[in-house]
Amino acid sequence: MELFGGVIPVTGVSFFLFCVFAVLFAGYALGRITVKGVALGDAGVFIIALLFGALFCAGEAPVISSETTANWGHWLELTESLGLILFVTSVGFIAGPKFFANMKKNFKSYVLLGLIIILAGGLAAVGCVLLGEHVFGYGADTIKDIDGFVAMIVGLLSGSLTSTPAFSAAKATVAEEYQSLVSVGHGIAYIFGVIGVVLFVQLIPKLTKANMEEERAKIAIKVKEDEKKKNFKLFHLDHMGIAAFSIAAILGTFIGKVKIPLSGDGLTGTCFSLTTTGGCLLVSLIIGHFGRVGKISLMPAESTLKLFRELGLVLFLVGAGIPGGIDFVANFNGMYFVYGIIMTIVPMILGFLFAKYVLKLSLLNNLGSLTGGMTSTPALGTLIGTAGTEDVAAAYAATYPIALIAVVLVSQFIIIIF
Repeated sequence: MELFGGVIPVTGVSFFLFCVFAVLFAGYALGRITVKGVALGDAGVFIIALLFGALFCAGEAPVISSETTANWGHWLELTESLGLILFVTSVGFIAGPKFFANMKKNFKSYVLLGLIIILAGGLAAVGCVLLGEHVFGYGADTIKDIDGFVAMIVGLLSGSLTSTPAFSAAKATVAEEYQSLVSVGHGIAYIFGVIGVVLFVQLIPKLTKANMEEERAKIAIKVKEDEKKKNFKLFHLDHMGIAAFSIAAILGTFIGKVKIPLSGDGLTGTCFSLTTTGGCLLVSLIIGHFGRVGKISLMPAESTLKLFRELGLVLFLVGAGIPGGIDFVANFNGMYFVYGIIMTIVPMILGFLFAKYVLKLSLLNNLGSLTGGMTSTPALGTLIGTAGTEDVAAAYAATYPIALIAVVLVSQFIIIIF
C-alpha cells in the first residue's frame, strides 16, 4: 500500500505501526471530548479501534486488503498481550505497598462483592437463555438447537464481563461444533462490556455529587515512615526500575501458564489458569508489597509505573478493538447485543448497590472493587483518573482474583445445567 500518491510507500509491520499510532492519536482526541463532565477518556481509543476495524478491515472489499493485513492477527494479539502485561504489572506494583493492609481491613467485603457480581451476571445469563428460548424465539429458531444458543449466551457473558479466562473455559466446555458461537457472542458483548463500565465509574460520582477530596481521604492508606526511609539505602538495578518490572513480568507470565485441572485428566479436560493477566498481577502485588530482596530494590520508579500503566492500557485497547470491530460487523445481531447489555448492566448495578448499602464501602472503594469484580481493565484506568488517586487500584486488585475464578466456574455451570 502507498500513502499520499506513492510518496510514502508502507508495507508490513511499518504500515501496521502507522495504523496503531493513527488510532492512538484519533482515540485520545475523541476521549478528550467532554459532555457535562463525562468523557470516554482512554475508552476513546477503543472506540476508534473498533471503527477502524469495522470500516477499513471488514467486509467483502475492505479498504485495507486482506493481503496487507495477513499478519495483523498475530501482531494485534502481541499488541494486546503486551498491553495487558504492562498495565496489570504496573497496577500490581502501585497497589502492592497498600494491598495487604487493605485486604486485612476489607477481605470479607471483597470476597462477597466479587461473588455477588459474578453470580448476578450468571443469573442474568440464565434469564437471557430462558427469555430467548421461550419468549422472543431467539433459541432453537435462530441457531437450530438450545445447545448452540447456550454457547452463544455464555460467549456473551464472557464478553460482557471482558473475561478472557471465562471465554477460554467456555470454548473448552462446549462441543467443538459450537465453539465458534462462543467466539461470536464474546465479540458482540465485549464492546458494551468495556464502554458501559467506563461510563458508569464516571457517572456515579457525579450523580451522587460526591466530594472527591473527602472520598480520597477515606481510602488513603499510609505507608510507615521507616519503610519509606529504607528505600534510600537500597541498590537499584537501573534508575527507572525497568529491570525490576521485567522480573515481575517474567515470573507472572510463567505463573499465569500453570493450569489447574477442573475436570478430566488435565490434558483433555477443562483447566483453570490465572492467565498472564492474573499471574502478572499476583507477582507484582507481592513484589510491590515487599519492595526489595536484601539490599536490592525491586520497586520501579513511580514515573515508570505511570507511563507503563497508560501505555499498556491503550495498547491493549488497540489490540482488542481492531479485531473486535471486524468481528462485530461480520456477526452483529441486535438481540444478542441487547442480551450483552443486560449481562453488563445487571451485575454492575447490583454490585454497586450491594457494596453501598450492605457492605457500607466508601464510594471509591466501592467503584474500585466494582471494576475488579467486573474484571474491567479499561474501567480501572478511567477510575484512577476520575478519582485522582492510585489507591483505587488496591480495591481492584483485591476483588479481581475472586471474580476471575468465579466467572470461569459460573460459565461452565451454565453450560452443564442446560
